[in-house]
Amino acid sequence: MSVSIAAGAGARRKSKPLYKDLSILVLVAIVLGTLLGAADPSLAIAMQPLGTVFIKMIRCVIGLVIFFTVVSGIGSMQSMGRVGRLGGVALVYFLALSTLALLVGLAVGNLAQPGAGFNVDPASLDAKAVAAYAGEARKMGVVEFLMNIVPNTVLEAFVKGDILAVIFVSVLFGCVLARMGESGRLMREFVDAGAKWVFGAINVLMWAAPLGVFGAMAFTVGRFGIASLGPLVKLVVVFYLTNIAFLVVVFGAIAALSGFSLVKFLVYLKEEILIVFGTSSSDAGLPGLMAKLEHLGCTKSVVGFIVPTSYIFNTVGSCIYMTMAALFVAQATNTELTFMQQVAIFAVAILTSKGASGVTGASFIALVATLAIVPTIPVAGMALILGIDRIMSEARALMNMIGSGLAAPVLARLQGELDVDRMHAVLDGELKFADYRVERNASPQV
Repeated sequence: MSVSIAAGAGARRKSKPLYKDLSILVLVAIVLGTLLGAADPSLAIAMQPLGTVFIKMIRCVIGLVIFFTVVSGIGSMQSMGRVGRLGGVALVYFLALSTLALLVGLAVGNLAQPGAGFNVDPASLDAKAVAAYAGEARKMGVVEFLMNIVPNTVLEAFVKGDILAVIFVSVLFGCVLARMGESGRLMREFVDAGAKWVFGAINVLMWAAPLGVFGAMAFTVGRFGIASLGPLVKLVVVFYLTNIAFLVVVFGAIAALSGFSLVKFLVYLKEEILIVFGTSSSDAGLPGLMAKLEHLGCTKSVVGFIVPTSYIFNTVGSCIYMTMAALFVAQATNTELTFMQQVAIFAVAILTSKGASGVTGASFIALVATLAIVPTIPVAGMALILGIDRIMSEARALMNMIGSGLAAPVLARLQGELDVDRMHAVLDGELKFADYRVERNASPQV
C-alpha cells in the first residue's frame, strides 16, 4: 500500500456529527416520508413537488456534468488508441450484461408466470391511459434512434437534456482534445477547472436531497400504497426478488472476479443508493457516483467515459423489467406466445432498452415499443401495470445505477486504469470520501 494511503489512514479525522451525515439524513427522510404516506395519504401526495423539484435540480446540471467529465476523461488519454480500446471493451461488457438481464427476465417470467390467472379482457382496459406512451414509443425505430444521437446544434443537446446527444457531443470534443496532445494542455486545464466548478454546484444541490427524498417517498407511499397493489403484488415481488438475485449472483461474481467485495462497494455508495431509492431516479445518483468512483481509484478517463455511457447502454434493471413485464401482459390477457414471438420480443428489447434512455418514463415507453412487435399482445394491457410502475421503478433505478457504478472499477482494472491499493483502502474505510466536497486532482480528504 502506498505511503500516502498509510499516512492518510493514520491521520483519520474524527467522525462527523450524525446531522451532517447525508446518508443518515436521507435515511431519516425515507422513514418520515413512508410514515406520512401511511398516516395521511392526501397530505403525502401534496409533497410530490419536493421530489420533482429536487430531480429537476439535478437534471438541469447533468448535461454539464457529463460534458466536462467525458471531455476531461477522454482528453486526458491523449491517445485515440486508448479511447478505442476502452470503448470496444465497454460496449462488449454492456451488451453482455444487458443481454443476460433480458434473458433472466424472460426466463423468470416463463417460470413464475406472474400474470397467470388474471383472465383480463383487453376490451375492458383503459387504452387511453397508455396512449401518450404509445406516441413516444412510435419514435423509437432504428432510424429514429440513430438520428436522435446527433443533435441539430451543440446547444440543443443541453437544452433538451438528451443524454445520448450530450454524450455524442462530449465524445466528439473529448476525442479532438485527445488528438491535440501537448498543444491542448490549456484547454484540458480549463475543462478540469470546469469539472470542479460543476461538481461544486452539485455539492450544494445534494444537501437538498433529504427534502427531495422525503417528498418523493411520501408521494409514492401515499399514492401507491401496499393496499393498492392488490393482485399485482405477485409481479412486484417476483420482480424485486429477481433483481436481488441478479445483484447477489451476477454482480457479486463480477466484483469477486475483479478482486473486491460487492458488499463493501455497496456500503461505499450508500448515499447514492438511498437517494436513488427514495427518488426512483437513477439520474439523482449520477453526480455523486462519478465523484466517488474517481475517489475509489478509477482514472478520470474511465469514469468520464464509462459511467455516462453505461447509463445508456447498461440498464440492467430496465432490461429485466421489459421482458418480464411483456410476458406478464401476455399472460394476464391470456395471449399465447410462440417461442419465435418471445425471441422477437427479446431481439427488439435489445434496441428499445437503449433507445428510451433519458426520456421521462423511459422503461415504460420502451416496453410499449417492444410489445408493438407482437401485435397479438394488446398494448392496452400495459394499463394493468401503469399504476404500479412507480413502485417497480425504484428497483429499476437502483439496479441501473449500481450496474453503471460497478462497470467503472471492473473495466478500469481490465485496462490497467485502477489504483488497486487505493480501492481497497477506500472500501476498507481507511480513506474517507468527504460528502460531496469533491476536489479533483487534489489529495483525498481523510
